[in-house]
Amino acid sequence: MLRSGMNDAGKPTHSSSTNPYIPKGDGDKAVQAYISAMPGWKSALGKEIGATVEKAFPEVRKQVRWNTPFYGKDDGWFLAMYCFKNYVQITFMTGSSLDPVPPKASKVEGTRYLDILADEALDREQLASWVRQALELPGRQI
Repeated sequence: MLRSGMNDAGKPTHSSSTNPYIPKGDGDKAVQAYISAMPGWKSALGKEIGATVEKAFPEVRKQVRWNTPFYGKDDGWFLAMYCFKNYVQITFMTGSSLDPVPPKASKVEGTRYLDILADEALDREQLASWVRQALELPGRQI
């Protein structure tokens, strides 16, 4: 692997968990590069997650840091996603304050996760509800 996260052919490389190595960057272009590099079915899911967030909050801020796309507002970040071998994980920075609380606990106080497997559909309505709720809470600085 080259330091930039690109192979000799100029395509992104991936971690053993299948998460794309994408250079850090601000804005939609960096996040779209991450989503495009998500392997197989995960890329379509990444597009669906991004579209759902944008529909709920068209002014969303975006960035990629630590090979992870983040979605936020002026006061901080409220959502991120990450590829694992068998699932895509959505991170809710203020997840313990959402109703219903996303199902998976974190070691980080307040953070909750939703893991989506290949054969599971994204509940767009629930995701949009969580995004709208997160917009009412302080964002998290990273």
